[in-house]
Amino acid sequence: MSEHDDRQAIIDLTTAYCYALDDRRFEDLASVFTPDAVADYDPVVCHGIDEITAKVRGSIEFLDATAHMVANHRILVEGDKGSCECYLMAQHLRKGTPGGDLYMIAGRYRDEVARTPQGWRIASRVLTRVWIQGNRAVVTR
Repeated sequence: MSEHDDRQAIIDLTTAYCYALDDRRFEDLASVFTPDAVADYDPVVCHGIDEITAKVRGSIEFLDATAHMVANHRILVEGDKGSCECYLMAQHLRKGTPGGDLYMIAGRYRDEVARTPQGWRIASRVLTRVWIQGNRAVVTR
């Protein structure tokens, strides 16, 4: 696999995460993360794909819609390991929420990635929020 192919596979991985969330296909996260991945969603740190899936599901499954977008990928590949940093924009909609229906987060994902027999996977993810806008009650049960 060429460096270009590796870079594209890693970008595709970050995009697959967004589609899994927005399409509510939480089982697809198993093809995004390694089984023992660590995800720091600040302030919650999840250990392993089961905790990551439970956290993500519990955070958004009750919403009417979400739209997660990633861009401006900065990737470094060194053999079977690498890193990826990208910007994110996440919009969350829950109709009828007192105070407003929309909550948005902008920030960055910082990922450590690993090549596995099944392809590239995220081994570690850190979410850093840069700004938020809207009604926090949208994402509060």
